[in-house]
Amino acid sequence: MDPTLVAVRERPRPPLRVLEYFLVLLRRTFRGTIFTGFLSPLLYLVALGYGLGSLVDRGQGLDGVPYVQFIAPGILVATAMQIGVFDASYPVLGAIRWDRQYHAMLATPVGVRDVVTGHIAGITLRSLLSAVVFLVVAYALRAVPSWTGVLSLVAVLLVTVAYATPMFAIAARAQTDVSFTLVFRLGVIPMFLFSGTFFPVSQLPTAIQPIAYVIPLWHGSSLARDATLGTLSWGMDLLHVGYLLLWCVLGGWLATRTLRRRMVV
Repeated sequence: MDPTLVAVRERPRPPLRVLEYFLVLLRRTFRGTIFTGFLSPLLYLVALGYGLGSLVDRGQGLDGVPYVQFIAPGILVATAMQIGVFDASYPVLGAIRWDRQYHAMLATPVGVRDVVTGHIAGITLRSLLSAVVFLVVAYALRAVPSWTGVLSLVAVLLVTVAYATPMFAIAARAQTDVSFTLVFRLGVIPMFLFSGTFFPVSQLPTAIQPIAYVIPLWHGSSLARDATLGTLSWGMDLLHVGYLLLWCVLGGWLATRTLRRRMVV
């Protein structure tokens, strides 16, 4: 067999080549992501879980659960949302307008779908790495009482993609970074506060609760909480997975379509 053909066959597929690029980039810049990816959520866990939690637990906790165990999965998944949104905002716009990495990629056999898939995969891997470290520390602090807590990584993966793909589409359409500020302030922060991260959604006013239930973060928080507390159920948890998958599929389609319209003449 022609050795040239063997070499071609052994090359990674285009999405993996894109992923390889972003993994190299992550290796060179990971020190700057330690705070947002790990230290910040850990500070939330310690300060609120054991600080505010000491007051909450004077009653019966939340739903009979110690407060630190209630908020740990919420913080875990909320961090995944933040990583997904941020890493699919400035880096995507920069790859189009400023550093133009996408132009270089698309000048090769790599296609638009490969670029989206590889970049989203890189974001997801970074989110999962942060989540694994957080889970290990949370388990050591007894904030994760059940071994099924490892399954909360499924929620982390789905939430990361569910938020990264629509944000990718927004960034691929944007001409400047002005719209990002609106997304962060009017989207990410309210969802972080009112999607079951720090207290049950049932504590919200009745008129607002349906809004919280359609937010992907609530489904991710509920799924992760069932995993960490060892209370998984086929019915509701499969519903959470299905809803998040719907966001992932629609977001991926929208991201690919938007980037193609922006980059392909």
